[in-house]
Amino acid sequence: MKFIINKKDYLFFVMVVFVFISTTALSLNKNLQNSVKSFPSQVFISKDFPENPVLKSELSTFSESNVFPILSAQGAIAVDLNSGVNLYEKNPDATLLPASTTKIVTALVALDTYSLDQVLTVPYGINVDGQKMGLYIGEQMRVEDLLYGLLVYSANDAAMALAINFPGGYESFIAAMNEKATNLSMTNSHFENPVGLDGANQRTTVKDLLRASEVAMKNPQFAKFVGTKYVSLTDAGGGKKYNLKNLNILLDEVPGVMGVKTGWTENARENLVTYIERDGKKIIVVILGSQDRFGETKELIDWIFASYEWQEVKVPMPVVGKK
Repeated sequence: MKFIINKKDYLFFVMVVFVFISTTALSLNKNLQNSVKSFPSQVFISKDFPENPVLKSELSTFSESNVFPILSAQGAIAVDLNSGVNLYEKNPDATLLPASTTKIVTALVALDTYSLDQVLTVPYGINVDGQKMGLYIGEQMRVEDLLYGLLVYSANDAAMALAINFPGGYESFIAAMNEKATNLSMTNSHFENPVGLDGANQRTTVKDLLRASEVAMKNPQFAKFVGTKYVSLTDAGGGKKYNLKNLNILLDEVPGVMGVKTGWTENARENLVTYIERDGKKIIVVILGSQDRFGETKELIDWIFASYEWQEVKVPMPVVGKK
């Protein structure tokens, strides 16, 4: 038996299919946009008050004509630091594996504890899986150089050297990390090692990492370390040389990127925290659990600068002494 479809019926069938596909696509796009936060145009006053008669604030307007990025990342957030406005977010409070983004907190505790010119002895117990500088037991290393290893090369042995030499020992360093997390209002984070190795109690969120990174980047020493593309250093005796290249390729590829930290384990997938200064704007992007941390971060940065417009707004200071 043969079915014969005339031209009129065929055209009708094609039109029905086209309408169905178009409707479905529009619905999916709407759902995807609703899966991340939509931000209406508002005026946001900067939290930073310069010492002059005029306060500078930011007017951020959002163009809904640009389609929201679809990221493989399990969690993502982007914030304009001048205004505190969330520019993009996906699962901001989901607890995820931090991998080596842990080292942001490791570095903050080390900076609180040691002076940069302090010399530490590389201890027993530094042997750990993953990325390493190649430190050897008994080697003398300046804290500054260990921090370069930690934040430029993501060296796990540098993290262990800083932690084991801590007053009170390794466990006290971990306790200090969790105290630091509490002080930074990282309410959904907990650390059980300074390296970022996966563990049952090693967890964070993109929102928590954003808080830590914002504070860290205000420390000029930390900012110098994470913004360094290449560094050559030696141990304290000058007997061994280390040439380290930053693992964050966006420092070379994306204008305005000044850090912060990469991370990867098989279970965590690809993580990246990124700080950008461009045209007076300061933005932090955090991506966890991605299949392409560098590509998705770059896509998100491009989307932000294409979708938002900033306009300087002058707000007069109140005159002191007048009622």
